[in-house]
Amino acid sequence: MYYILHIMTNFGPYIKQKREQLGGKSNSLRKVAEDVNIEPSYLSKIERGLVAPPGEEAITRIAHRLNLDKDITLAMAGKISSDLHEAITRRPELFARLIRAVVNQPEDKMVKIVEEIKDGEW
Repeated sequence: MYYILHIMTNFGPYIKQKREQLGGKSNSLRKVAEDVNIEPSYLSKIERGLVAPPGEEAITRIAHRLNLDKDITLAMAGKISSDLHEAITRRPELFARLIRAVVNQPEDKMVKIVEEIKDGEW
């Protein structure tokens, strides 16, 4: 139960902070809600942590509208994208081993691993 409340209190303020950093009338709560096709009252409740984060589609629309990384925004909501979920569930043992192997590594080493895999030089 604590985990869900913890997510709810972090996701909403994260969205609110990012929206307010953009500033201006075009980034008002009402305008952003309209642009992402949700009710302003619902977005307000999300930002105040009064409701659980919405589903992947709504979070993706919010991320796009606020120029945020989709995967980071989903992670702030305690979720992962459906394409990543599918990749993990196809090979769960391998992904579990991979994540556990790198989770405590310094960020620079993790970046190097990702770059090597992307470049095919591993």
